[in-house]
Amino acid sequence: MSRSTLLLPIALLVIAMTSIQSGASLAKSLFPLIGPEGTTALRLSLAALILCVVMRPWRARPNFAAWRSLLGYGLSLGAMNLLFYMSLKTIPLGIAVALEFTGPLALALFGSRRLLDFVWIALAALGLWLLLPDTSASDHLDPLGMALALGAGVCWASYILFGQRAGAAHGAQTVAFGTLVAAMLVFPVGLWSVGSDLFAFDLLPVALTVAVMSSALPYSLEMVALTRMPARTFSVLMSMEPAIAALSGLIYLSERLGATQWLAIGAIILASVGTTADDSRATLP
Repeated sequence: MSRSTLLLPIALLVIAMTSIQSGASLAKSLFPLIGPEGTTALRLSLAALILCVVMRPWRARPNFAAWRSLLGYGLSLGAMNLLFYMSLKTIPLGIAVALEFTGPLALALFGSRRLLDFVWIALAALGLWLLLPDTSASDHLDPLGMALALGAGVCWASYILFGQRAGAAHGAQTVAFGTLVAAMLVFPVGLWSVGSDLFAFDLLPVALTVAVMSSALPYSLEMVALTRMPARTFSVLMSMEPAIAALSGLIYLSERLGATQWLAIGAIILASVGTTADDSRATLP
C-alpha cells in the first residue's frame, strides 16, 4: 500500500483519536451523577439515534453472514465502551487507554515468529509490568480498574476484526448498525444502575456532546479508515492513542501521571511504533 493511499485514513484516525479521548474526559464529569454505566448507556443510545437519522441504515439489506459480523461488531463495541468507562472510575484516562491498547497490540503481534517481533512484545510487557499496582505507594492503581481496562482491550481487538468484515460489506452504515446493537446491550445495564436519573433533562447537553465526540464522529471516521487498510495496520497505527489520552487527562481532568507511569505508556507506544515500522515491510493478513 502506497504512502499516498495511507495518508487519508491516517489523518482520519488522528482526528478520531483526539475526538474520542476529549469526549472521554468530558464523560467523566457525568460519573458523579449517573456513574460510568449510565454515562455509557446515554452515550451509545444518543449516538445510535444520531447515526440512524443521518445514515438511515434500514436501507441496507445485510444477508445472514453479514448480520453475524454486524452483531459481533456491535456487541464488541458495547462491551468495550462499558468496561472502559467503568475502569475510568478508578484509574486515570491515560493509564486506562494504555492498558486497553494491549488488545489491538496483541492482535498486531499475533502469530509473530521473527525475533524482532518478540522485542516489541517484551517492550509491551515491560509497560504492563511498570503499571502493576505498588501496594507500598499511597497512589497505587486500582487492580479492578486495571482488569476492566484490559477486558476492554480484548473487546477492542474483537471490534477491529468484526468491524473490518462488516465494514467491507456495508461501509459506513456498519457504524449505525453496530452502535444500535451496542446501545441495546448497554442501555438496560445503565437503567438498572441509575434508574430514572438516566432521563434527567439537564444531562442531555453534555451527554449529547459526549455521544458526538466519543461515538458518532470517531467511529464513523474509524470505519472509513478501517475499510482502507488491513486490520493489523489499523491496530498498530493507533499507537498514539495512549499519549493522546494521557494529554487529554492532564489538560481536561488535571490527571498528573508519575514518571514510572509515563515510562510505561512510552514503552507500550514504542512497541506499537516498532511493530508499525516493521509491519510496513511485511505482508499483512
